[in-house]
Amino acid sequence: MIRNPGSDDGIPEKSRAILKYSKRDHCNKTVEIYEDVSSPPVTAENFGRPLTCTYRFRAFRGSPKDWILRIRFKKFKVGTLINGTTCHKGYMQIVDGNAKTDVSNRKEPGLFCGEIEQPQTFISETNFVKIVFHADNFTDQTYFSFDSRAEQQFEVYLRYGQHPELYPNRRGEVVAGSYCERVFRDCRLQTCYVQSAAYPGVYPRNLHCRYHLNTRLPYIKLYIENEEFNIDGQRCENIMTCPMRPITSGSENCPYDYIRIYDGKDESASVIGTFCGMGKFPYSIIGTSQDLFVEFVSSPAGPLLNTGFHFNVGNWPGHVEAPGSRVGTCDWLLTAESLKKSGDTEGIFLSVAHWYPPHTSCTYLMQGFPGQVVRLYFPSFRINRIESPIVPWNGDCGNAMFVRFESKTGSYSGSSLYYWAHYDFFNNTRFGEPVPGTACDEVIASWKQRIGRLRSPLNTLVYKQAPPGEDVHCLYRFVTDKRIFARVILTILTVNFKEHPYTAISCQNCYEDRADKLIIWEPNPGGRIANLSIGISTTPLPLHLAVQRSLGSCLCAKHANTVSRARPYRVVSSGESLNLQLIVDNAHAAASYFKNPSPLFEARYEFVHGPLCGPAVLAAALDGEIVYPYLEALGYTEPPKRIQCIWDLEIEEKRDIWLHFDSIKFASRHCDDGNIQIYLPGRIEPYLSICGENVSLARELPILSAGELGFESLDDPLVIEKEKTRSIRIIFIGSASPARATFKIAWTGLYHLPKNSDGTLMTSRLTDGGVKSSSGQGCDFICPGEDALCIPARLICNGVVNCPNVTTTERKFWTAEEKRARESYSEDSLRRLGYLDALSGVPLGKLHDEAPELCAGARSAGGSDWMAPALGASLAIVLAVCAVAAAWRLCCRKRSPDEESLDY
Repeated sequence: MIRNPGSDDGIPEKSRAILKYSKRDHCNKTVEIYEDVSSPPVTAENFGRPLTCTYRFRAFRGSPKDWILRIRFKKFKVGTLINGTTCHKGYMQIVDGNAKTDVSNRKEPGLFCGEIEQPQTFISETNFVKIVFHADNFTDQTYFSFDSRAEQQFEVYLRYGQHPELYPNRRGEVVAGSYCERVFRDCRLQTCYVQSAAYPGVYPRNLHCRYHLNTRLPYIKLYIENEEFNIDGQRCENIMTCPMRPITSGSENCPYDYIRIYDGKDESASVIGTFCGMGKFPYSIIGTSQDLFVEFVSSPAGPLLNTGFHFNVGNWPGHVEAPGSRVGTCDWLLTAESLKKSGDTEGIFLSVAHWYPPHTSCTYLMQGFPGQVVRLYFPSFRINRIESPIVPWNGDCGNAMFVRFESKTGSYSGSSLYYWAHYDFFNNTRFGEPVPGTACDEVIASWKQRIGRLRSPLNTLVYKQAPPGEDVHCLYRFVTDKRIFARVILTILTVNFKEHPYTAISCQNCYEDRADKLIIWEPNPGGRIANLSIGISTTPLPLHLAVQRSLGSCLCAKHANTVSRARPYRVVSSGESLNLQLIVDNAHAAASYFKNPSPLFEARYEFVHGPLCGPAVLAAALDGEIVYPYLEALGYTEPPKRIQCIWDLEIEEKRDIWLHFDSIKFASRHCDDGNIQIYLPGRIEPYLSICGENVSLARELPILSAGELGFESLDDPLVIEKEKTRSIRIIFIGSASPARATFKIAWTGLYHLPKNSDGTLMTSRLTDGGVKSSSGQGCDFICPGEDALCIPARLICNGVVNCPNVTTTERKFWTAEEKRARESYSEDSLRRLGYLDALSGVPLGKLHDEAPELCAGARSAGGSDWMAPALGASLAIVLAVCAVAAAWRLCCRKRSPDEESLDY
């Protein structure tokens, strides 16, 4: 401000003269600096008439452009503000700048109206100001008065701050042709002031100001230190009529004047918030990058109140470039591939340091390669008070945090949860369906995949996460349904347990010793095992009972050399389920196996024996048959392209078995299209293998002696003694439709006539007539031949030839006494059974159990007793023919020249 040293009040003498003259002319004039101006007096000439007064302010002659005008309105009552946007019956315009100044609002200066009770100041942006007062009906209720003074720009400390000469662009670079659009580049601490036009005075009306803010580094921060924020804080000064508006956010709450902040370079970016009101601005706005865009709008008409805003610009530390990509503003994709490219083994991400809207869900998707899992741990986690919520929230916080940050309130200045997280990736490929609530249990179901491979957990975190004092347990449950498959084949290919690094632990007793191990057992065993101490309960057998009863198999480190891909260990379930349990000692699990890529075991599995195979386990009986395809299943199952059937024919001790094919047909001569293999108990190699190219071998099968059937590999360390059962295993593997391969295998359990230790017949027992089999069945019919084989009475004339018509390679010569004893026993037995009278003159030694002479007499003797069974048998034959016809229609075709059959 310029003062006259010779004046006691600081006003120059020339200005005093003009001041005296201006009192005589109150309207339409050029106002000198320091001149008091008031509205014209009300006279008869102007009362009730329109009145317009224009005032221009003249700066000192020759003054530079860096001077501004401070105009203080002491009294003001002009017009009425309607709906906050229109001036009724009067207004005032303030034009800041002209065509010669750098900035100007002369095109659309806006309107002030209403009334003030306290002085209000306007501080211009230029050295030229024009004020226009207008009243539609001038009365003593319309008045104004103001004074003014000139100041150098940099003397306005609240606008330019300290040392403005060092920061010439502190208020931004003005965009040419605009009044208040400014660009801020490379803002740092105290180098950028974002202010409303005419700050710190009353801001003009009808503004649309644009501010482009930029910092060198993220995250850009917009904040107010001690200045008051006042945008549309009051629409009039009467507190009763116009209560003060507290600082409010949201477009719906700021209909007239507002500031709007965008998270980016322009209006296309996301809106952070819209604000108005008056008071201490409670927020720091932190953007997600280096740029913010601010828009300030004032209504076309408004009160001569409200002083705007003053923001500072800086950047907020906390930006860490994670090895990944960001999707949007708050979602991160952190991949194993990105981590691998960065050369690090672990990645880091921090809590949200920038603004986020209410109900934000920030996600950190840590995505590994197929089959991997992510480990996440927090070296630092702290909960602070939410200092800058966007909306209030009184409810509870979320009940979970799982690589996702949720906020009900939102925040203008980053998260109140401070966290610092590390992550790495682990392969979590599963071979079946994971069991919820377990670390590594899986269910492998036949309806998901019929055949596959598995191994110990690829995710080695399981060896580090077991509860203290508890071993690592991984249970693999193989389950099926007999309507799909009835059996499971599990083949262990490798076992690779490490020695305990701290304590030497033996594996002499695999079950009892505290060693890493694999246990295989059937939770619902079938066959003979089901009839042992387990009973017939359908409750699954738990592991501890399987261990107590030694049911199953156990493998540990000592089996690493005996089990290999060249010599795998194979288990075939007797029922529809099989369990494989991996147990690792927790004392060394993490030290030995965490981040160890080698598998502890490898295996493969296959579900076999579909419905077309019929029953899988055939209990020991005097006779029986296997029919393929199983006719009862043809109505509800679709014939597969490839099938594998495994039948276990259980046998009793001291009994020979005669297997014979009643009929057999293969699709072609190729063994890949159909192959039947017969395995004797404990044997690895098949006893007999029959396919299309050697089907003639099925014509005459030798009798399987009790000695051959009693062989077992008792020295196998993997097989538990109590699990050893004797059974003949018959396997059929075919790749064609079941209608193209059919067969019927029958068997008969044979007894021997009692013999002495030297191999001769025990004639005394034969003549005494008390020969019984070990099972209590009578040795009632002596089969032809010289092997002294016999069958019980119920197998005579039952429609199936049960006596093999074979002789031994070494011809047996009976003594006369042996022949007499044998013939005597045979006659007595047939007479007792009622067959002898019908065999007059027929040599008994030549008869087999289905001889016409023998069976015709038995049927005629039975009379009407045979009628009901005959009718039943006829009906069964009709139904069987219909089923076969249906199967043939399902898979109908002409027989190929390659087909081989052998029908009996």
